Amino acid sequence: MPAVKQTPLTVPSHTLLAHKLAALRDKTTPAATFRRLLAEIGAILTVEATAELEATHQTVETPLMPMSHKVLAQPEPCLVPVLRAGLGLLEGARWILPEAPVGHVGLFRDERTLSPQEYVVRLPPDLAERGAILLDPMLATGGSAVAAVDRLKQAGAKRIIFVCVVAAPEGAQKLAAAHPDVPCFAASLDERLNEHGYILPGLGDAGDRCFGT
Repeated sequence: MPAVKQTPLTVPSHTLLAHKLAALRDKTTPAATFRRLLAEIGAILTVEATAELEATHQTVETPLMPMSHKVLAQPEPCLVPVLRAGLGLLEGARWILPEAPVGHVGLFRDERTLSPQEYVVRLPPDLAERGAILLDPMLATGGSAVAAVDRLKQAGAKRIIFVCVVAAPEGAQKLAAAHPDVPCFAASLDERLNEHGYILPGLGDAGDRCFGT
């Protein structure tokens, strides 16, 4: 079955991904299991998100003969989790891209205004050359995602991919309107936001559930 697309949002049709997401959503899942599942989902989504990276060919000597083989045309993209919940996805993303440098963007949501507040930014010096995969489990109102992409573009990143676990239609639309050049990969496009800006049905507060706070 082909992936379900709502440009630039892609929800991969992947049974194992859906199975792990079901366990992640379960309110009885303990923090240690939640962290493991989040990492595994991060790995699957990173594979999906990097499928269209630019490629070239190089000669590889197998034990039997040389051959022309498809390889990455550029260094692995930087991995940039949005703190703190993005750290859970980062672990799995690093299984797939072990040579990728890691940056951090620290944002928290003002619970009164629902607007993002920045508190730390640390980015690799070769971000402009490599591009970035931005990692944040929740795409809710879209404010934090837009702010994080803004920050990466200010630092010179020309190729950015956004990876999340669950997205609300409102957040996906806001990100697409602000940054139509940034593809987004999510394990699920959920129903809506509630009056407090939380995704329904969602999975709760990913940071709190990941770190047991």
